[in-house]
Amino acid sequence: MSGGRRRLALAAVSAGNFSQLGARVLLGAVVPFVLVDFGTTEATVGLALTGMWATYALLQFPSGVLADRLGERPVVLAGIVGAGVGTALVALSSSILAFGAATLVLGAGAGLFFSPGTSLLSRLYDERGGALSVLTGAGAVAGAAFPAVGGVLADRYGWEVAVGAGAGVAVPAAVATLLFVPSLAPANPERDLRAAVDPGRIADVLARPPLAYTTAIAVLCGFTFQAVSSFLPTFLVAHRDLAPSTAATAFGAVFAISAVAQPVNGRVSDVLSRDAAVAISVTLAGAGIATLVLAPGAVGTVAGVAVLGAGISWPGPIQARFMDRLTDAERGYAFGLLRTVYMFLAASGSVVTGAVASAAGWPAAYGLVVALLATCLALLGANRTLGLDL
Repeated sequence: MSGGRRRLALAAVSAGNFSQLGARVLLGAVVPFVLVDFGTTEATVGLALTGMWATYALLQFPSGVLADRLGERPVVLAGIVGAGVGTALVALSSSILAFGAATLVLGAGAGLFFSPGTSLLSRLYDERGGALSVLTGAGAVAGAAFPAVGGVLADRYGWEVAVGAGAGVAVPAAVATLLFVPSLAPANPERDLRAAVDPGRIADVLARPPLAYTTAIAVLCGFTFQAVSSFLPTFLVAHRDLAPSTAATAFGAVFAISAVAQPVNGRVSDVLSRDAAVAISVTLAGAGIATLVLAPGAVGTVAGVAVLGAGISWPGPIQARFMDRLTDAERGYAFGLLRTVYMFLAASGSVVTGAVASAAGWPAAYGLVVALLATCLALLGANRTLGLDL
């Protein structure tokens, strides 16, 4: 495949990630409005969002298996369309129960997308760190654009209009996929779907020390992402007294900075090491959250947002760390399995953060997140210092 066609495919798959991730991140920006509209609590909304992310996680494994058997393109397309339908259902919700049910549909649709998209780009590009960081960087751009625009729309016209507008972005993303994403031959068209769920085979993948270690790192980073994407605007309203629309803009700024930082950190992971890139990200993210919790005034808010945004740049290096340790034949299957495990565990970040905030306040909730990031940094340091070669 020519370089131009590969770049078009990268752009189209990245547009799909922009669409489906943006729809999910947008929900975090409208949580302050949902709390008032439905008269509910942070813990209840956190449970709904954990359901969305957990459903998203559970689909990672089967989507990877289906991609191996059918090819990545049809599964990627189904993910984009499914996420768009789920987002539209969220916009039509008339109660917190309907809201929670619709988020499950959104999570299921989005869950079909990422494993096949990552596998496809890994087959097209040798320099996976850079390509996958473009993919995840597109999600970061969505994290900047969707909350910023959605916050204004929600403030003026209602949160339902904001979420409905997010659903519409799925249409051009689906068209781009149809036009520019190649139909590669399935990596393993003979895959036995029953054998794919064989407990022994699953245990073999999960028990490999380098993969188990990478999964632990991914869980800690993923928990942090859930805590930020679900509740950062609500935290800024409650703890720093920002207006909801201003908090949504600040939330968008975190992802705007992350969009710039992710390709840079992906390049760092290719040139130096995956662990060095992840360690830099984790350190910055922890410092940014601590600043938002502890530093007063507008300066504290701006500094915290900037440093946190730079810190949320670990996705590309972590995905590449997994891919480095998998063969071409098992990338769809094993990567989907691993993403299901780590994202399902990390999905607890929404409900845990919401519950701790309801019970003990926002400093305690985000203090827990900083402690988990410190644990992640300690694991990275142990791998290097002790020469574990994980």
